[in-house]
Amino acid sequence: MNAYPSSFLKRLLDILISILVLPFALVLISLGGLLILITTAGPVFYSQKRVGKNGSEFTILKLRTLIKGAQGDLAGMTKNDPNIFLIGRHLRRWRIDELPQVFNILGGSMSWVGPRPERPHLVKSFEQDFNEYSRRHEVLPGITGLAQINLPDATPNETKEKLPFDLEYVEKANFLMDLGIIWKTVKAIV
Repeated sequence: MNAYPSSFLKRLLDILISILVLPFALVLISLGGLLILITTAGPVFYSQKRVGKNGSEFTILKLRTLIKGAQGDLAGMTKNDPNIFLIGRHLRRWRIDELPQVFNILGGSMSWVGPRPERPHLVKSFEQDFNEYSRRHEVLPGITGLAQINLPDATPNETKEKLPFDLEYVEKANFLMDLGIIWKTVKAIV
């Protein structure tokens, strides 16, 4: 088993990056929240149960980017989804909607790099469909990961395509790989 994902070095990297990002994140979250309040009806934040390390559930927090009442497993999962409001499109383009997850990282339920966490009912379905799916939960879920940099527009329906990248991360994760994934993520956003 790969020891790096549970190592002090990985946790230190998560905390250091979070401390560096937090001042900027707070400003961007505040501005994004203000734009959401001004332009749409409904709450600023969106929270949802997700499955993390060892199958434990936690609550993920994001800036809301969907119209009030949007439902369904694929709501907001495609680029041109009509459920995504105008400001929400920009928040997603720059990944500002993901910034509240810095608090998940500081709290220890997430990492900067790892497989993206999924909703519990999807995890149950994927575990039945894909033999090794549960191995994703050997590590903390991340804001970004190998699947995200290789298949940036993939939806839950494309889990079969994303899974090999997630399993590669579980098996081969290391400090330099994390730095490379973070760098590629920043380049993709900017």
